[in-house]
Amino acid sequence: MSKDRLYLFDTTLRDGAQTAGIEFSLEDKISICRLLEELGVDYVEGGYPGANPVDTEFFETKRTGKAKFTAFGMTKRAGRSAANDPGVQALVNSAADATCFVAKTWDHQVSVALEITLEENLDNLRDTVANAVASGKEALVDCEHFFDGFKANPDYALSCVRTALDAGARWVVLCDTNGGTMPSEVTATVNSVLTIAPGSRLGIHAHDDTGQAVANTLAAVDAGVRQVQGTLNGIGERCGNANLVTLIPTLVLKPYYAERFETGIDATRLTRLTQLSRAFDDRLNRAPARQAPYVGASAFATKAGIHASALLKDFSTYEHVPPESVGNERSIMVSQQAGKSNLLTALARHGIELAKDDRRLEKLLSTVKERESRGYSYDGADASFAILAHEVLGTLPSFFTVENYRASVERRHNARGEEISVTEAVVKIRVEGELLMSVAEGNGPVNALDLAMRKDLGKYSSRIEDLELVDFKVRILDGGTGAVTRVLVESRDGSGERWFTIGVSPNIIDASFEALYESITYKLLKTEAALGTTEKVA
Repeated sequence: MSKDRLYLFDTTLRDGAQTAGIEFSLEDKISICRLLEELGVDYVEGGYPGANPVDTEFFETKRTGKAKFTAFGMTKRAGRSAANDPGVQALVNSAADATCFVAKTWDHQVSVALEITLEENLDNLRDTVANAVASGKEALVDCEHFFDGFKANPDYALSCVRTALDAGARWVVLCDTNGGTMPSEVTATVNSVLTIAPGSRLGIHAHDDTGQAVANTLAAVDAGVRQVQGTLNGIGERCGNANLVTLIPTLVLKPYYAERFETGIDATRLTRLTQLSRAFDDRLNRAPARQAPYVGASAFATKAGIHASALLKDFSTYEHVPPESVGNERSIMVSQQAGKSNLLTALARHGIELAKDDRRLEKLLSTVKERESRGYSYDGADASFAILAHEVLGTLPSFFTVENYRASVERRHNARGEEISVTEAVVKIRVEGELLMSVAEGNGPVNALDLAMRKDLGKYSSRIEDLELVDFKVRILDGGTGAVTRVLVESRDGSGERWFTIGVSPNIIDASFEALYESITYKLLKTEAALGTTEKVA
């Protein structure tokens, strides 16, 4: 029996960017886009080119491989054609594969917010979609406030759907913009829309203001829509959007859906879900939700007692899916009953192969857990994990050692009487017995240390010429000025590869230095592998 295809549309970089307290930099967007590509979604909505400098620069080049890179914007303004509307043309002339236009479908919103007639709103929608399609773009229409609009004036809401489809839209997305619709209402409304449009052309975009965004999305899928929209970890305006990290494993692992539908997410990609979710939170500089479905640290945790006893006999007694299917692990009482399989998968990503009964694997697992208890988190710092693994396994080459370093910050007045800050770093490094000292000034202690470390690395200097620090994030793990600090550094090189390293210390400079040291070490490890000299773990 053939399965219907469900298409996954991610709007983390657009709708998720409206989350209070979240501001994506260009580097954030590039990094998150890579996570989404790795996950395997079908569409990545990147933002609104022309609306702000970050989004405009983000859309100057195509940012996705297999996923359709999608631009978001408004339909044309009344009184001019779509061809002469700067906002519309910014979208159709961008490097995006598809354009998603938001259109008012609630008659009240049309008259109050747009101050135009209902027919003018339909004309704007028609002309905008037709112009995008003529330019060669795939067109999508977000029917804003659709469910509220349908309650108020079902004929007009349906006319918006019909107009968009007739103009050539590939998808018409039904939006629960205010997030107040109940699952039963979603089902009834979608059934009405299906009388004029096929489900293969319809999508669902649910907000979580009643805590039912995932339930509303699944209700829409059951009713017939075939595109699902959401965000990583459910971020979004107000209470957030439908959480793709919850929806995806439900659609892929639950027989009720898996037997009827297929997505672009295979079993291998799904095992990276927990790591991806936590890496995303690291990128946002926030702690992952411990009780998040599927991926939370407590999602498969059980205290001692009858539950734990039953789990030890049969895991299915208190687990709805195997934790390893989403890359998570079970925690029973005070011991971890899983973890090795995840570790073997992580090692394989770095070309390290170990047998399950290799004693070194147990040593590595205990080392990882001990370090994570001190504040390290390797879900979002895969390069640091690779270094740790090679170190524990005894296969890490000795590139260089740091004898000592010093960083100083001075605030003073310059010759013009202006107050300025001057930062200087001194680093002493030993390479094959030779002591090298470098001094550098920077925009701050981390920048100065980075420049000093890379200024002279002896025979390895040429290998790190294309190394660049891209981003730097700090998170305080405990309160107070003496708290433990976690630093996450993102680096890249001329190949385009990006990697993350981590440092943890009560001293923010020391934590930063550790992350910088491991970034350089990982780069050298890469070059060593390229030269074919890295020892293969037997």
